[in-house]
Amino acid sequence: MPLIENDIIEIIKKKKMISRYIMLVIALLISAFLFNFLIVPTKIVTGGVNGIALLMNHLYNLDNSLVILGVSIILMLFSLLFLGVERTSGSIVATILYPLLVKVTSFLTGYIHIDTTDMVLIAIFIGVIGGFANGLMYKTGFSNGGLPIISQILYKKFKIPVSKSSLFINGAIVLIGGMFFGWTMVMYAMIILFINSFVLDRVMLGVSNNKAFYIITSESEEVKAYIIKHLKHSVTIFDVKGGFMERKRKVLLTVIPSREYFRVTQGIKEIDADVFFLTCDAYQVEGGR
Repeated sequence: MPLIENDIIEIIKKKKMISRYIMLVIALLISAFLFNFLIVPTKIVTGGVNGIALLMNHLYNLDNSLVILGVSIILMLFSLLFLGVERTSGSIVATILYPLLVKVTSFLTGYIHIDTTDMVLIAIFIGVIGGFANGLMYKTGFSNGGLPIISQILYKKFKIPVSKSSLFINGAIVLIGGMFFGWTMVMYAMIILFINSFVLDRVMLGVSNNKAFYIITSESEEVKAYIIKHLKHSVTIFDVKGGFMERKRKVLLTVIPSREYFRVTQGIKEIDADVFFLTCDAYQVEGGR
C-alpha cells in the first residue's frame, strides 16, 4: 500500500529524533556563545532577533535574553495565526531554548575573556561558526523561527519573494544598528552575512565531489560506450523534444567523480565535436544499480 503524504511527513519527523534534538541543542548553544562572547562586545548588528536585542539593550538597557524570548514568542504567535500549526511546530523548541541558553552562557563572560580588537578576524569567525550552527540546525529539519516568519507571511499573503523581504527587513535592522554603533559595524555585518550564507550552504549541501552531465549528441551510442566501457560509470538515457525545432533527441545522464571531469569532457568532444552538454554539481548521490 503506497504511503500518503501525511504518512511520509510523520516518518520524516520521527526519523533519528534523539540525534536531531541533540544536534539542535548543539547548534543553539554555539549560537548563544557567539552572541554573548563576540556579537555583544563588538556591537555588530547582523539583523534578526539578535540585532533587535542589541538595539533594545543599547536604547533601554533591556536584558538580551528577555528581548529575544519576547520577540520570538510574538513572531511564533503570528506564525500560528497566519501559517498554521504545521509550519510553526518546527520552531517552538528553538524559540524557548535559545533565549534560555543566551541567559545561561551570559554568566560565563565574566570568567572567559576574548580579545576582540581584531575586528576582521572576529567578523570572519562569527560568519563561519554562525553559518555552521545555522546549517546544522536546518539540516536536522528544525527552524529557529525569528524574523523569517514575517517573510513567510508576506509571501503567503502578498506573494512578496522571501529573499527580497528578508533582505529588506534585515537590511533595515543592520542600518539602524549602524546609526547607533557606527557605519564601520555595518561593513563588518555585511562580511558576516556573506560568509554565513556561504558556510550555511556548504553545511546543508556538503562539498560536491561529483558532477552530473546531461549530454545531447548525435553520437549517443559511442558516447554511452565511452562512459560505460572506458570510464566505468553508468548512463541513463531518456527521450526529449527540442522546443525550437521540435526534434526528438536522446539525453544521456551520468554522474562522475569531479576528478574525472577532464576525461569526460575531452572524451565526448573527441567523439562529437558538436556535442551539447550541461554540467552541474551533484551534492548527494545514492542508490541505483
